[in-house]
Amino acid sequence: MDKNERIIIIGAGVFGLSTALRLKEEGYNAVTVLDRSMPPVSDGSSNDISRIIRFDYGDPVYADIAKEAYDLWKTDDYSDAFYSAPCFWVCQEGTPEEPIQLRAQEYSEKTKRVLTEIGQEWTAVKTVAEAKQRFPQLTGELASPGFDGFYNTAAGWADAGKAIARLASRCVHAGVSFITGPNGQVVDFEKAPDGSITSVKTSSGVEIAGDRFVVATGAWTASLVPAWNSMLAAGQIVGYMKLAPEEVVELRDIPIYFNFSTGFFCFPPHEGTGYLKVACHGFGYTNSNSSNISSPPSKPPASRANFIPEDGVTRLTSGLKSIFPQFADRGFERVGICWYNDTPTGDFILDYHPEHKNLFIATGGSGHAFKFLPVLGKYAVGCLERNLSDKLLSKWKFPTQFRERFQSNIFTGDGSRGGPERREMTGSEKGTFDAALTASARQAKI
Repeated sequence: MDKNERIIIIGAGVFGLSTALRLKEEGYNAVTVLDRSMPPVSDGSSNDISRIIRFDYGDPVYADIAKEAYDLWKTDDYSDAFYSAPCFWVCQEGTPEEPIQLRAQEYSEKTKRVLTEIGQEWTAVKTVAEAKQRFPQLTGELASPGFDGFYNTAAGWADAGKAIARLASRCVHAGVSFITGPNGQVVDFEKAPDGSITSVKTSSGVEIAGDRFVVATGAWTASLVPAWNSMLAAGQIVGYMKLAPEEVVELRDIPIYFNFSTGFFCFPPHEGTGYLKVACHGFGYTNSNSSNISSPPSKPPASRANFIPEDGVTRLTSGLKSIFPQFADRGFERVGICWYNDTPTGDFILDYHPEHKNLFIATGGSGHAFKFLPVLGKYAVGCLERNLSDKLLSKWKFPTQFRERFQSNIFTGDGSRGGPERREMTGSEKGTFDAALTASARQAKI
């Protein structure tokens, strides 16, 4: 690749920023990032108070790369946003989603096997009593019945908003250009007769020319480029409970708790905000338009809308009760939807679009990409330059096998998802969601 060609990166999340920084580090001279907002983008999946940093994977490729990233999270470039904590993984039996439970147990066993194969320690926890002896702050019934678990002390969590802000600052210092607002919101592409991209069109009517284009737009990608049924935007539920200062101290040393069977997980308290954050890594909700493409709203709110469907509130409350019954009736100060860009197998897509030779797709985070922030750019640029191993190039290849027919049931991920099946938000839920977005934007102007 010519180091002087103009590279336009669309999207200022973890894929876009990490790729931009790596390109500058590799000596590329003209790198520009476009987005609706300056990062951290308020409604992007890369922005929040916490993200899990771990290398507990059932796939040895991701385990190795996540371990590489984990080691870097502890270095000076990233350590101010990283907090060490054990990751405690559990499974249970007897819940309504029985087929999913069986897969959860299989994924747990695969993960333990991979950790052993790569020489990483983990500790089995076979009973609820053992779990409470190791983590006495967990006072609920935990994953019952049929409890099984393990934990890894080589793990932690990152303040995602802080990490993205630091990464954006490093990009600016390295010479990456940013265009934001209406001039940075890409809505279409200009194409040459051979299908190559010549420029992007923005919502303000401005056209920005380039030589190579990187689409790193997360859950918005299928609305922007021909996705060939290779990705699906799915909304995941998040809840934030405000703790008193003494409660923050009391729960400071809890582990990251993750139930493979239900998808429920919980972080240690975020001391800066006093929030106890809980969420679900499940199959989520879709928000489909008339073309049957699921997508988040395109207008950037000041923050995530304070809305999730009622059954989502029930799931979060039930999960919270299972570990901290004393908080189950308190309610959440706010909730929100985090939009994943899912692929059928949970693999990233780091490849050129089959119909546009200079259009590179960098997306498919599938709810697990953030932890790779310190190394993701290296692998994205390796795919961009086509100089990685055939194994990795094949793993992150743009999927073409689903082009003719959309099948929602193929988006099952890597086996780590739990809880009920994915469903479309109802008309009433979409209306409430839109009203919450409007309220968020109005509040920002006060």
